[in-house]
Amino acid sequence: MENILPYVCPINGDELILDKNHYISTYNKKYRIKNKIPRFCSEDNYSDSFGFQWNKFDNTQIDSFSNTDLSHQRFWAETKWDPKKINNLNVLEVGSGAGRFSEVFLNSTKNKLYSIDYSSAVEANLRNNKKFKSRLILSQASIYQIPFKDNSFDKIFCFGVLQHTPSFRKSISSLVSKVKLNGEIVIDFYPYKGFYTKLHSKYILRPITKRLSKRFLLFLIQKSVPFSLLIFDILKSLKLGFLSRFLPITDVRGFPKNLNKKQRIDWAIMDTFDAFSPEFDNPQRLSKVIQMFKENGCKVTFGGLVKFKGGSAVVVRAIKKNLIK
Repeated sequence: MENILPYVCPINGDELILDKNHYISTYNKKYRIKNKIPRFCSEDNYSDSFGFQWNKFDNTQIDSFSNTDLSHQRFWAETKWDPKKINNLNVLEVGSGAGRFSEVFLNSTKNKLYSIDYSSAVEANLRNNKKFKSRLILSQASIYQIPFKDNSFDKIFCFGVLQHTPSFRKSISSLVSKVKLNGEIVIDFYPYKGFYTKLHSKYILRPITKRLSKRFLLFLIQKSVPFSLLIFDILKSLKLGFLSRFLPITDVRGFPKNLNKKQRIDWAIMDTFDAFSPEFDNPQRLSKVIQMFKENGCKVTFGGLVKFKGGSAVVVRAIKKNLIK
């Protein structure tokens, strides 16, 4: 494929030399290529739980496997991009997970997609989107050390990621550094709406659950979810759905309506694991996130709730207007 952006050393931005199974920096730092995916970070890091999750449930939320269009609806509602106008642009996905949005983008455009994830979920993305392998440029890397030159991308999207990073503010700064002047960044995140936000089972129990082994936590969730789903549905039928926030289960109201019983249970298990396992989970006030973008030289074109078929998300869209040194 022509005109592919070259990888650079994520530490100092130096050019890299490709040597068989490694990229090598000018000071002889080696970055391994494993299963055809360059690895620009340690494979053991704070995102381990996501790697475990997305490789265990690798195609659960992939539209083409689940026979739904939830990811498609969410992606285009949040970005408001026109697929016909994206071709020939450099687009970066930060935090691909198993590739649910990679698939949407590559299915809907003829464009290449640069995609990174900090976890071993890149393996699942490659499996799920192998038919697009000539257009999917995939690597394992940290949001704080993205292996491309600054000011390289016309558009960047980052969904379901930022609240799970150690520093939301630094993550925003890193994204802004990689987008071109007048380029666009689109993110979504968990909103903080006061103390009620954290009056929830996942915030009450997560200090304990995140310390459990991933396999043991998954075992507990697999055993509890069918019963919790039953209680969830009963509370909803009694119009007491607000009490479901105290159940040890994810909010299933946004699940696609056409899921069969097994699919619904699998989605619930996966999303519940997603809620109780991460090292970091830091919801943010919308006003604060907008201010972070402004401090990084961006003009915020939208900040608010986006509704789509099957759910909603708090989204910020921003255009880079100033080069921040």
